[in-house]
Amino acid sequence: MHLDLTGRTALVTGSTQGIGEAIATALARAGARTAVNGRKPGAVAEAVARIRAEVPGADLVEAVGDVATADGVHGLRSSLPEVDVLVNNVGIFGARPALEITDDEWRRYFEVNVLSAVRLTRAYLPGMTGRGWGRVQYIASDSALVIPAEMIHYGVSKTALLGVSRGFAKEAAGTGVTVNSVIAGPTHTGGVEEFVYQLVDKDLPWDRAQREFMRLHRPQSLLGRLIEPEEIANLVVYLSSPQSSATTGAAVRVDGGYVDSIVP
Repeated sequence: MHLDLTGRTALVTGSTQGIGEAIATALARAGARTAVNGRKPGAVAEAVARIRAEVPGADLVEAVGDVATADGVHGLRSSLPEVDVLVNNVGIFGARPALEITDDEWRRYFEVNVLSAVRLTRAYLPGMTGRGWGRVQYIASDSALVIPAEMIHYGVSKTALLGVSRGFAKEAAGTGVTVNSVIAGPTHTGGVEEFVYQLVDKDLPWDRAQREFMRLHRPQSLLGRLIEPEEIANLVVYLSSPQSSATTGAAVRVDGGYVDSIVP
C-alpha cells in the first residue's frame, strides 16, 4: 500500500520527542509538509534537525507554542492558518495516589490532555470541512480503557479523548473529513528503559529485559514486548491517508493486544 501525503500539511502536537517525533518523521517520509510542535524553540529546532537527517529533503515547519493554553493555540493558528492533518499527541502523565490528586492537578491534566485537542480541533476542523478533506486524530492510550490505579487522572483524561473524538466525528459527518482516536499500548519511549531496569535484572540485554518486564508486569500484552514509537506512527500515517477514507469515529488500537477485549 502506497501512502502518499504529498501536498498535505500536517501538525503533530508535542512532537519534539517520543511518539510525537516518530509520528512527525513518518508523516514527513510520506511526503507531508509537517509542523513540529513544542513549547521551547531549541527543542523544536533540534527535533526538526533530527527528522531532516532521517528524511532528507523533508518539508518541515517549526511550530513553537504551548497548545495547552488558549493563547498558545491562537499563536500557533496565526503562524499556521490551515492544516490538512491534525494529530493531537501532546500529553502529560505521572503516578499519584488517587486520593492525593488535587483539583489543580485534575484541571492541569484536562487542560493539557483534553482541552488542547478540543481547542485545536475547533481551530482547524472548519477549514478541513470547508475544503472537503481532512484528518483529525487523538493519541489516546490503553489507560483510557484500563484505568491505572496509580494515575487515574491520566486514565480519565484519555477516556475523555475517546468521547471527544467520537463527538467531533459526528460534527464532521459527510464532509470528507475523518476523525479518529488511536489507542496506544505500552511503548518504548524516553525513560522507559530506566524504568524497566528498575524492575528486572540490570544485567539482561535490552530485548530480554523488556520481555521479562512485560511477562512479569504487563502479562496481558499479547505482543510480549514494548511497542516501538514507529509502530504507532505507521497506524497514524495510514489514518492520515486517502486510503483510510471509510474509517471515522473509531478508536483504533495499536496496543499489542494489551486491552483484553475483542472490540475497542
